[in-house]
Amino acid sequence: MTIAVDFDGTIVEHQYPRIGKPIEGAIPALLKFQEAGHRLILWTYRNGSTLEDAVNYCEDNGINLYAVNASSPGEVITESNSRLIKADVFIDDRNVGGLLPWAEVESHILGS
Repeated sequence: MTIAVDFDGTIVEHQYPRIGKPIEGAIPALLKFQEAGHRLILWTYRNGSTLEDAVNYCEDNGINLYAVNASSPGEVITESNSRLIKADVFIDDRNVGGLLPWAEVESHILGS
């Protein structure tokens, strides 16, 4: 399964352009998804150096990103294709009803 996950407000607290404090359970859940063979896409508004900061944060915490702001590695977004990411699941604090606690997100995805 491909999982697109937002950064600010989802993995870390909102402190853009800085990196906020970790949101409880986010990294452990993402590591479990990764260990279960799911592909993780970082799907965020960030770009440039602030995007690099987010990617580095994920990598420093053991998250191996399949792609960043793209549906697949190396995809280049142009006017002729959509910025909409192709994923099976989207995890974002802006969902209707907000971000579920990460333990619930984990349960939905891993069925545990």
